[in-house]
Amino acid sequence: MIFDTEEFKKRGKEDFESAWHAGPSVLTPPTTGLVYPRLSYPGARTHPVFETIHRLRQAYLSIGFHETENPIIVDEQEVYRQFGPEAMAVLDRVFYLGGLPRPNVGIGRDQVQKINTILLRDLSGEEEESLRKTLHAYKKSEIDGDELVHELSGVLHTDDAKVVEILDQVFPEFRALKPESSRQTLRSHMTSGWFQTLGAIWEKVPHPIRLFSIDRCFRREQAEDSHRLMSYHSASCVVAGELVTIEDGKAVARALLSAFGYTDFEFRPDEKRSKYYMPDTQTEVYAAHPDHGWVEVATFGIYSPVALAEYGIGIPVMNLGLGVERMAMIMNKAKDVRELSFPQFFPVRYTDTELAAGITLLAEPATTMGKKLVRSLVDTAVTNSAATGPCSFVAFEGEIAGRTVKVLVEEPEDNAKLLGPACMNEIFVYKGAVLGVPDTEKFAEIRKNGVTTGISYLFAAASKAAAEIEQAAHFGIPTTVQVKMARLPGDINLRIEPWVMRYITDNNLKTDVRGPVFLTIRSEILPDNDA
Repeated sequence: MIFDTEEFKKRGKEDFESAWHAGPSVLTPPTTGLVYPRLSYPGARTHPVFETIHRLRQAYLSIGFHETENPIIVDEQEVYRQFGPEAMAVLDRVFYLGGLPRPNVGIGRDQVQKINTILLRDLSGEEEESLRKTLHAYKKSEIDGDELVHELSGVLHTDDAKVVEILDQVFPEFRALKPESSRQTLRSHMTSGWFQTLGAIWEKVPHPIRLFSIDRCFRREQAEDSHRLMSYHSASCVVAGELVTIEDGKAVARALLSAFGYTDFEFRPDEKRSKYYMPDTQTEVYAAHPDHGWVEVATFGIYSPVALAEYGIGIPVMNLGLGVERMAMIMNKAKDVRELSFPQFFPVRYTDTELAAGITLLAEPATTMGKKLVRSLVDTAVTNSAATGPCSFVAFEGEIAGRTVKVLVEEPEDNAKLLGPACMNEIFVYKGAVLGVPDTEKFAEIRKNGVTTGISYLFAAASKAAAEIEQAAHFGIPTTVQVKMARLPGDINLRIEPWVMRYITDNNLKTDVRGPVFLTIRSEILPDNDA
């Protein structure tokens, strides 16, 4: 069920524990069809970044590269070992890791009295001593932070809510804590991990070594923009061996990118000249794609012996790196990497086809006979559409719900047509708008280039009538369904899903299903011939 977020925010501030315990109240008990194992989940679409990662993984594996995972957390000193004099410029763009220091909490008479007030009793001497020992163990990191409340609830023989209140009211040291930086960093590029990985294995495994890793890197950009994120994915590989040269980079680039449809390749010197690469080896890869033209897609180079020597690596190493998000942008023709990666924070974009799928009927018959009744009602109405009233046409006579039922399409008014002018209008989605339009020249563009829902006003109204007739037959009663002037979707039995309506209103689009329908459908319960 949808719940009031503002109410829960208020309750959380007033009494967090009570609000937390009230959580299950927002759950709707499942219907029979929504209980496991009857409940199932269909397939869904992939995220473009992770779809690209999947394709890159398959491409690397197909050309004989083993997958590995490199360290994400890198000590500052590793950057100095790899970059030498450039290290400070690199460190300017990395994220340093920090943490909250464990407070040294004292327990005096005032603290004990406050605890007694909260607990509505006096602490025993044993409880007081256990409290001191537990807080001391926490300070020494013998107890994890997420275990502290649970441990204290056992020591003080009270519930978690009381412990949280005690920590908040009695020990302000916890609230006053400020994070302190360490010398540990989040890797800004995959290279920082390759040196450590190769240093650990190069003398222990057969050569050449071919490894790849696709994972997140972190870079403290001045600002994120359409082409830069502070957290991104790198698809990186190394080839290490005595005979490795720059030619390995060209061959790997071609083999890898061919899997994405790239055909022609150019290799151009990279002007950035990173110090962990040998001079004159850092190379940019430009590739041609039938749909995307020439684009820069990767960079490779040969690691400098100076950097390799810091890790005791005594063989040449080629490294190639490819930005996953950049590749995903190219393949999806995206203009903004932020929207590509985090579409949930941007206006939702739906195609007309997707919107059309969210337009259904409010009421439909449940039985096979009821569904056949809909078709008979539509056929009868169309066949006699030119008739003028008063008139009546039998659309169906047979058994529904164990009763003999006759159903008629009729017009009781003098000189009025059986069907109103809008009855044959059909629901289309056109450029995001939901429109009910007739088959006329005026609306030819919408009917040609829009997406039909397959629902006409007549079909929707007939479905509503059939559903009501089906239900009324169970009780042995006649019924009359009239649809007159349509102003809103519900007037013609149309249901527009909430997400579709939200999209329409957010984008200032239109829903227009107005029109004179003037359709009357009536059912009669006939005597049982066997009676």
